[in-house]
Amino acid sequence: MARILLVDDEEPIRGFLKRGLEMDGHTVVTAVDGSDGLDRLAENAFDLMLTDIRMPLMDGIALSLAAKRDYPDLTILLMTGFADQRERARGLDAIVADVLTKPFTLADMRATVSRTLRAAGAVPAR
Repeated sequence: MARILLVDDEEPIRGFLKRGLEMDGHTVVTAVDGSDGLDRLAENAFDLMLTDIRMPLMDGIALSLAAKRDYPDLTILLMTGFADQRERARGLDAIVADVLTKPFTLADMRATVSRTLRAAGAVPAR
């Protein structure tokens, strides 16, 4: 399956989403903020990055811009619970595959990740 970088500053959410993605057979590496996420990107190759938008130090939008610049083939999904952050993400359509709006169910997140990975050709269609 896919190698996924999961970036979220809230440990309970990060752990919950990690377990959900691992249920689908993905290898998941976590990061606690955008800066940590950039470090993880430099250490490993990933098929997909799933990142929260609102985080300290470096937010998910700045992370996405830097990641796409350095890793142009990386598929990116954003998550947010804030309408203003979702509006900021609208301008990133060229580099972001989708934006998940919180709250979402684990099933919704897993389905979005699966669909996005298939569209990117990172995993075979079932």
